Amino acid sequence: MPTTGYLKRLTRRLTEDLGNVDAEQIAAESQATGAQRAAECCRGDEVSMHGELRSVETCSRAAKTGVKAEFFDGSDVVLLKWLGRNRIPGIEPGRKITVRGRLAEHEGMKVIYNPYYELQGTED
Repeated sequence: MPTTGYLKRLTRRLTEDLGNVDAEQIAAESQATGAQRAAECCRGDEVSMHGELRSVETCSRAAKTGVKAEFFDGSDVVLLKWLGRNRIPGIEPGRKITVRGRLAEHEGMKVIYNPYYELQGTED
């Protein structure tokens, strides 16, 4: 009987969308750290979340708009914006990070401006 469970899990892993598998793994890591879920947070909340940077956009010196990163915790996406910076060492796609700050909303998207952050170890 244990073989049936194993085959079912294996089949699920092989046929499931990779994005869903990734989201489940990130959500489990986030929950294990005791962090808040982005999907459950509202504008004005002081939040502490754990997740992964999906994309990072740096500005040119002329634009002076700052660094933008798409943060995903397995439940929702939050845009992180560091104003007045053109680059932040360690802020790169795929990096695990814990962020703290006040949640805002801009053009229908959740945003944290100038969040405090803690880079998590790399899995090299």
